[in-house]
Amino acid sequence: MFKTLMNAFAEKGIRKKLLITLLILLIYRIGCFIPVPGISPTAFGTLANGNDFFGVLSNITGGSLANGTWFALGILPYINASIIMQLLTLIIPPLERMSKEGEEGRRKMTQITRYMAVLLAVVQGVGITIAWYNGTNGTSAIQPIFAMDGVGNTTGMAFSMMFIIFSLVAGSCVVMWLCDLITEFGVGNGASLIIFVGILSGFIDGFINEMQLVVSEPQQIWRIILYLIVVVVVFVFIIFIDLAQRNIPVQYAKQVKGNKMYGGQSTQIPIKVNASGVMPIIFASSFLMFPQLIASFWPTSGFYQWWQKWLGVGTWAYSILLAVLILFFSYFYAKIQFNPEDISKSIQQNGGFIPGIRPGRPTAEYLNRINNRITLFGAIFLAVIALIPGLVFRAILTTSSTGTGLVSAFSATGMLIVVSVALEFNTQLENELMMKHYRGFLK
Repeated sequence: MFKTLMNAFAEKGIRKKLLITLLILLIYRIGCFIPVPGISPTAFGTLANGNDFFGVLSNITGGSLANGTWFALGILPYINASIIMQLLTLIIPPLERMSKEGEEGRRKMTQITRYMAVLLAVVQGVGITIAWYNGTNGTSAIQPIFAMDGVGNTTGMAFSMMFIIFSLVAGSCVVMWLCDLITEFGVGNGASLIIFVGILSGFIDGFINEMQLVVSEPQQIWRIILYLIVVVVVFVFIIFIDLAQRNIPVQYAKQVKGNKMYGGQSTQIPIKVNASGVMPIIFASSFLMFPQLIASFWPTSGFYQWWQKWLGVGTWAYSILLAVLILFFSYFYAKIQFNPEDISKSIQQNGGFIPGIRPGRPTAEYLNRINNRITLFGAIFLAVIALIPGLVFRAILTTSSTGTGLVSAFSATGMLIVVSVALEFNTQLENELMMKHYRGFLK
């Protein structure tokens, strides 16, 4: 990967795209430190550290939510909107037809997703602001920023909360815009890189805090060493599975067209073990956290207390539901990405066949059977990665004062995201270099 980066920086056009990507990511990180007026840092820090739900959301946003900054919502509304749109595409026929209309259809779908993301940003902004207002132990994290002489403090607090909601929604829209800029003018997928940078920044902050603890308590150093060993092992395992694939051989028969002979060659259909990447985990986590976010509008209600006790982040029921939803979204994403019938028709139309399998419907059934088996293995891998290593990390580090933050900042899920985005980014750079060489060859 480092060699690919060096070769990319040697090319002027690719170097420009990389610099644009780095500049936009820098702007994003600066926005993660711009505080929203009206938030008490002391009270808010207590709220963020004492709530597992807000801790998970904060890790995805690179600590922006924990600091009560402008980009506190981050890319979360857009991710949730993408999940809803993909589900609605399978249910609503007009949306399904729109998704198959080529570039124009995809543009319309993207626009609808953005509008829905803004709506969800408003909902999430209201929920988070109400949670900040309620605070912990009777201490509100929101202070009135508008002096409302003669109309009472309640009105001033209402205007302050409206201003905070507007700031959070505006920040989420800016983050979506930055993601689009990276995707269009930079290298890689903007949303993935935003999440990637957020997770890395959270890990760096947690690791620095942990090392400060080691300075005062040298006997804790063995926990850091053991933690790093487990991290390396999990990294190797994730990379091994992420690069694993099943190659299905395809043989093309010879065809005579005019005075020329075509075909007679063999190729392969690669089916990746983890073709969905980290998206099933992101979808499942967002799906489970969204009801808790809505319920946080009424923190004293019985439903919110029940949900937080039995289905909240960190409970056994949450872990079981998360594993089930990962399995579901893995198959759901696999059905969207891999269509055995279309591939079978394409092979048959080009005079190809899979050795030992008859063309047409038998080929589609064979591909579907192979894809289901591989998807099951990939889904089990994602479920294990999402649950088991996190328990090991907690057993190693939670006895220290800052270890919990390090565990949540760089969990196995976070590592899976980092590996997937890094490999995807490396592939994008290799494609850019290949296209550059092709253009140079044609000239």
